Amino acid sequence: MKPTEILSSEHRVIEQVLNCLDKMIQRCETDHNLDKQSAKDAVDFFRNFADRCHHGKEEVHLFPAMEAKGFSRDGGPTGVMLYEHEQGRNFVRAMDESIESAADGDAAAQNRFIHSASGYLNLLREHIRKEDHCLFTMADQVLTKQDQQALLAAFENVESKEIGEHVHEKYLKMADDLAKRYDVPITQGKGKLTLGCGCSH
Repeated sequence: MKPTEILSSEHRVIEQVLNCLDKMIQRCETDHNLDKQSAKDAVDFFRNFADRCHHGKEEVHLFPAMEAKGFSRDGGPTGVMLYEHEQGRNFVRAMDESIESAADGDAAAQNRFIHSASGYLNLLREHIRKEDHCLFTMADQVLTKQDQQALLAAFENVESKEIGEHVHEKYLKMADDLAKRYDVPITQGKGKLTLGCGCSH
C-alpha cells in the first residue's frame, strides 16, 4: 500500500463525519436545535483524527518529502494545502466556541455554529478533492519506492508513538457512531485503512 492510499482512505472516514456535520447544520437551521454531544464529538474527531493524525502525517512527512523532490512551498501545492489546514483549524475553533450556547438555544450562537460549520464543510470537501485528484497523483509520480517505504514507516510511528495505541480505532468508532445517529452511510473498507498504517489492535 502506498502512503497516499492510506491518506485517501482516511479521507473517506473524514467525509463520513462531514456528512454528519451537514445533517447537524440542517437541523440547526430548520429546527433551531443542536445536539451538544454530537457537535462536541465532531469537533473532537476533526481536531484529533482529521487534523492531528491525518494532517499531521501530511505536514510533517508527505509535504516535506514532496518539497525535497522540487515542489515549492511558496505558491506551490503544499503551501496551498498548509494554508487550507490552518483555515480549517480556525473554523473548528469557532465551531467549538459556539456549541454550548447554541445547544442552549441561543440564536446568535446557532448562527455562528452554522456559519463556521458550513465554512469547514465546504473547505474540507474541496480540500479533499484537490488532494485525492491532484496532490496525491503528483506525490506518486515523484516519490521512489524507497521514499514511499520511508513514509510508511513514518506514518506507522505517528500512529503508534505520537498518537498512541488504540486512538485511531477510537475515532473510527466515533465516526461510525455519528453516522448511525445521523443516518449517514458508513464508509466501507476500513480494513484497508488500517492495513500498514500503524494502528494497534
